[in-house]
Amino acid sequence: MMTGIPPITPMMPGLGIVPPPIPPDMPVVKEIIHCKSCTLFPPNPNLPPPATRERPPGCKTVFVGGLPENGTEQIIVEVFEQCGEIIAIRKSKKNFCHIRFAEEFMVDKALYLSGYRIRLGSSTDKKDTGRLHVDFAQARDDLYEWECKQRMLAREERHRRRMEEERLRPPSPPPVVHYSDHECSIVAEKLKDDSKFSEAVQTLLTWIERGEVNRRSANHFYSMIQSANSHVRRLVNEKVAHEKEMEEAKEKFKQALSGILIQFEQIVAVYHSASKQKAWDHFTKAQRKNISVWCKQA
Repeated sequence: MMTGIPPITPMMPGLGIVPPPIPPDMPVVKEIIHCKSCTLFPPNPNLPPPATRERPPGCKTVFVGGLPENGTEQIIVEVFEQCGEIIAIRKSKKNFCHIRFAEEFMVDKALYLSGYRIRLGSSTDKKDTGRLHVDFAQARDDLYEWECKQRMLAREERHRRRMEEERLRPPSPPPVVHYSDHECSIVAEKLKDDSKFSEAVQTLLTWIERGEVNRRSANHFYSMIQSANSHVRRLVNEKVAHEKEMEEAKEKFKQALSGILIQFEQIVAVYHSASKQKAWDHFTKAQRKNISVWCKQA
């Protein structure tokens, strides 16, 4: 639940005199904090840190116990406004209160003050002293805001996914116009053009499947089908030409491969000849090893 909460640093706005946190593996040495109406004395650094409950989601509210009996709301604001903007304070008559901050990270600053002894002015009266206990508090407003934020993030994620899917989806084909004598004459001309044939024949197919053929339009459709049929000879000739190109390419590949294999055989013959006793004995051990490796690879 700590996601998005920045670490406390002395440069944070509203931090005031609250020092930065110290790593858990080092003894915490806190300093005396002087306020206008009170003084905060740090806890014993040898004692374990005060226990806290599990952090509720979206927590912006803290429970503060151990307040002096004579502590006023003004003193509470004076102490805790160093941690950040205070939205609301609910004070009880039993020396505790709840403080709601504007942002979640301010809660972490408030928890730093847990364990401090507070003294009002210079008085040593029991009613003017106390030991602060700061802990996470479960607040309905915090939970509601957190749930609203989660729903907003979920909506943004769904919108992002939809936009990504729309971007990746192939474009829909343009709608086919309805049949008319005017559109029929346009398609008939396109059927005669090799570059526009695919578009025109798709329109013709859609019209036939829609049931546009009737006794009045049958002659027009027959003429367009005849135009489509006239492309069969052209397509057959193109197919034959491509097959011829492919056969020539195959023959060229065979010749090239044959030349490559012949050269490989010649190289291997050199290795075998070098491996015969009358030549082999004159090579060094390293040279023999290289020739053997080359022969296996080839």
